Amino acid sequence: MRVSAFCTALILGTAGTTFGSVAWAQANFPTRPVRFILAFGAPGGAPDVAARLIQPKLTEVWGQQVIVDGRSGAGGIVGTEAAAKAAPDGYNYLITSPAHAINPALYSKLPYDPVADFMPVSLLVDVPNIVVVHPSVPARTVKELIAYAKANPGALNYGSAGSGSSQHLAGELFAKMAGVKMIHVPYKSGPAAVTDLVAGQVQLTFGSSSALPMVRAGKLFALAVTTSQRVSSLPDLPTVSEAGLPGYAASAWYAMFAPAKTPKTLIDKVQGDVVRALKMPDVREKLSVASIEPIGSTPAELETFLKSEMAKWSVIVKESGAKAD
Repeated sequence: MRVSAFCTALILGTAGTTFGSVAWAQANFPTRPVRFILAFGAPGGAPDVAARLIQPKLTEVWGQQVIVDGRSGAGGIVGTEAAAKAAPDGYNYLITSPAHAINPALYSKLPYDPVADFMPVSLLVDVPNIVVVHPSVPARTVKELIAYAKANPGALNYGSAGSGSSQHLAGELFAKMAGVKMIHVPYKSGPAAVTDLVAGQVQLTFGSSSALPMVRAGKLFALAVTTSQRVSSLPDLPTVSEAGLPGYAASAWYAMFAPAKTPKTLIDKVQGDVVRALKMPDVREKLSVASIEPIGSTPAELETFLKSEMAKWSVIVKESGAKAD
């Protein structure tokens, strides 16, 4: 009995020490560098800009370095797989794009489950795609574009950053909802599509802000933004929804996830600190210059949003026959 009691006390004491250590580690988080794995985006791109704007803010608050670890490749699969396999200790986070919602429909098999292998942290920013047309297209509004497309089925070619990209599927969603036929022309990047748009090789794009310099120079015309709400940096541009296609919304959002089983207390702390960083005036100003809209959602809001995005894009991928490049 004495031995048994001693063993029981020893086990309980050890467990208490272990749980106490975990509680201490969480209460004092972080005690070492925190890693943000970017599954998308070259240096200077929207996710890189957003991550590096909040990086110094979090480093200052946490007293620990925030490492931005670029792992782009294979449509976001490389970085996402690395994040899924990372330790769920609160020191590893994934920053990814609509590909997180699109890839399950685009690929027959993925080395991770976008829902089961991750925990939502926050929807960080929204990057509007913009409906931009060549001057030769006789349309200066979304309604006129739809009317022209209906009167000339198959006459409009639209460029995108590649098959299965958010720009490609934004165009497919537009065609489906408007009841028109357009021809998709994939490029290796969004800027490459804009170059051919200026040259008149394609007639429109559902591209990024990379087309804006040409719009301002009068070489292209911007009709609307694809986001659900107007963009603060482009206040004069209506949304596609309000300009003639009610209910339409398609944007290049970027969100943060943590590996599954990451302690919720740490996720809540990181989410709160990230949202506070996104609300800082200097961060918002710099994001606006890059035509990036700060959001900063709760984990629950991101979870709901991701499920709705997966449902929407799975239908569009299937009906359009989109394939990964």
